[in-house]
Amino acid sequence: MTWAQLEDCFHRSMALAFSKKKAMLAFPALLLCGVLSVFCRAVAFDASDWVAMSLAFLPILLSSGILLSLGVLLVRLYAHEAKKIALPLKKLFAGSADLILGTLYLSLPPVLLYLLLWIVLGFFYLLRSIPGIGHLFSIVFAFGPFLLILSSLLLCFFNLLLLFFVTPAVAMEPLKRASAAQRITSFLKGKLLTGLALFLVALIPIGLAVGFLSFAAYLTGLGLEQETESLGVALQWFFVMLPFAALLTPAVIFFFNFAAESFWLLQRRSVPS
Repeated sequence: MTWAQLEDCFHRSMALAFSKKKAMLAFPALLLCGVLSVFCRAVAFDASDWVAMSLAFLPILLSSGILLSLGVLLVRLYAHEAKKIALPLKKLFAGSADLILGTLYLSLPPVLLYLLLWIVLGFFYLLRSIPGIGHLFSIVFAFGPFLLILSSLLLCFFNLLLLFFVTPAVAMEPLKRASAAQRITSFLKGKLLTGLALFLVALIPIGLAVGFLSFAAYLTGLGLEQETESLGVALQWFFVMLPFAALLTPAVIFFFNFAAESFWLLQRRSVPS
């Protein structure tokens, strides 16, 4: 892989990130992810620390299943667009139904693993609440919640890697006997650093978009009256989430476009022009 190839892949992915057809797929999916986040935020508003902690990570992991299914559609559409072949949405959905169900199954293990971590975290909160000696337990076993929250963060990062590497492997070669894990291992063998570098490049537009949008949301919160009821918080963040999802749509499309390009590069295939 040369710098010129990387630049061509980046420009092609960016140019095809503003497709109206892809936006029609991505925006409703991001809207659904936003509704999940808003709902969890509203529930966590008056909840205990243990419940609030779980609801901070749960929408991210649940959204991964939605984004995996979305990614399959976007990657398949991008593969046709890159070859300048028209693919109607009806035909796209009809040919991707089995793949979407398969990706939903892939998203279940991280969610179940996180629920297990959450239950173990609840045990430490329970120890802390014991009268008299709870404070001592919270000091001695402080490493427990730290490791569990760190594991939750790593689980979210793993889901991002899943979106980048698994989605194109499933979308482009669904009929091969080798599993997605075997395919990913084979084309990353000896090219792990290159794969991680491509992954970081794919995150640049999302990182910039999320950073600016989050900062704007923070400043908006400073300038508006803060709600004190969970329903008010939910409605306030719901209406903020609408433009948030719309403005984030091109960055998410670019992420999956570049994931497809990276798959081609790592497979040493000729990238469609």
